[in-house]
Amino acid sequence: MNKHFDISVVVPLYNEDESIPELYSWITKVMNANNFSYEIIFVNDGSTDKSWDVIEGLSANDPEHVRGIKFRRNYGKSPALFCGFEKAEGDVVITMDADLQDSPDEIPELYRMIKEDGYDLVSGYKQKRYDPLSKTIPTKLFNATARKVSGIKNLHDFNCGLKAYRKDVVKNIEVYGEMHRYIPYLAKNAGFDKIGEKVVQHQARKFGSTKFGGLNRFVNGYLDLLSLYFLNSFGLKPMHVFGFVGTLMFFLGFLACLVVGGVKLVAICNNTPAPLVTDSPYFYIALTMMMLGTQLFLAGFLGELISRNAPNRNNYQIEKSL
Repeated sequence: MNKHFDISVVVPLYNEDESIPELYSWITKVMNANNFSYEIIFVNDGSTDKSWDVIEGLSANDPEHVRGIKFRRNYGKSPALFCGFEKAEGDVVITMDADLQDSPDEIPELYRMIKEDGYDLVSGYKQKRYDPLSKTIPTKLFNATARKVSGIKNLHDFNCGLKAYRKDVVKNIEVYGEMHRYIPYLAKNAGFDKIGEKVVQHQARKFGSTKFGGLNRFVNGYLDLLSLYFLNSFGLKPMHVFGFVGTLMFFLGFLACLVVGGVKLVAICNNTPAPLVTDSPYFYIALTMMMLGTQLFLAGFLGELISRNAPNRNNYQIEKSL
């Protein structure tokens, strides 16, 4: 039988053996000072150092509070969070990075905002950062875009690792690929729209170096945001976008063919010389538009067939039932 906790702390990590003991001690100190019942779930994302040995040692010394998940290889932060969320049993789930840049001292206030203020999700906002420019510049650009696309105007730092969630939130969203950057957007799409923000302390990295490159974050972040927006807007009705664009292109191409043919017909009726239809570049442009329009329409049709036969097509988030 699963135990009940006030707080579950989920810590995804990769090659952080030096910082894990200090982070564990810090979290434990905060929890004991506030009389929280808690569990700490370390998710070892294929580390090549001694991170798992450290986690095993902590679990052996404190089996009541320390849990561990070990991946066979490095999958990424989103899969680590997904598995941590599955295992979490606390009323409030806190996520933080293992590099000591997120302060466990923020946990009591994050917990209060969830339990007393009624938020579904509270995201940290690192106003003053100690990251290199290769990380901060892409972060600012993508956060501005994420606010615009998601409609969550009050968040300034979507990708902050320090967040607090109501348990229902983490049990009803699926974090995959590299979608951890957009968990607030995923939560909003699942019907959890009480999303808040708290300014949190950001500390300089104490051990090692950042595991994330700026350019990679920038490119992948925007591609993931576009994917999420498209899936949310048209995932269950692909015919609405592909069918519309395809029909429009086919219609414009067909009109262009009529114009080219009409010019030829007028020339014949007036007994004036006219070039061959196939000599006009507009004929090939029109033909290409009609072919592309047909292909897009068929893509929408196939997408609609796949959507209608998807196993989760009627998977809706029901909060209560009487």
